Amino acid sequence: MDAHLNDPTLSSSGQAIDLTAHPLTWAQVIQSMPDRVRELEVGSGKGLFLQTAAQADPSRHFVGIELSHKFANRAAQRIFKMGLSNVSLVCGDAKKFLSQVVPDQAVQCVHVYFPDPWWRNKHKKRRVLNEQTLQDIQRVLPLGGQFHFWTDALDYYEHICQEVMQHTQLAGPRYVPERGVHHAMDYTTHFERRARLSCQPVYRAIFEKQ
Repeated sequence: MDAHLNDPTLSSSGQAIDLTAHPLTWAQVIQSMPDRVRELEVGSGKGLFLQTAAQADPSRHFVGIELSHKFANRAAQRIFKMGLSNVSLVCGDAKKFLSQVVPDQAVQCVHVYFPDPWWRNKHKKRRVLNEQTLQDIQRVLPLGGQFHFWTDALDYYEHICQEVMQHTQLAGPRYVPERGVHHAMDYTTHFERRARLSCQPVYRAIFEKQ
């Protein structure tokens, strides 16, 4: 499915912007909503967070970056059908997107929910969260900006908390209480839904740039 870089808003294209096929600038990502407060989700998956967050706060512009073409375009089509004009979804490498496209202090919040921990040593280079990515997250946040991190793997949660403290000046982690569920899809992401329905704990943290 081809991306329309001349009009990257999902309300008019219903397709993800393909970072792998075209050079991309931040101005192209935000061109339809240049003056909005922005939030970025790294690893948008099926797009549940983007859908619910965009519905809850139409005044904000939500940007998602997802590596999988299949998931990115399916999420984009779903968001398009819902009529959400305050979402932009990019398909590509989140590490490249953060380091090469997103400028300093450009987003109020960065959300990373349930990233693959890639436990094997030979696979650790695939982790989306590493020293450079965490430093980029700190860079793209303004003072008071927040980094939200959730996982269902306790060892990985503790590892990332330690990495944040070691490689950034972000304050935290701050505990995030589990909220109640009011309907079948009242979850932040599909991974959270699966974990909670299986009675598995979810570890949540917020870090803040001070």
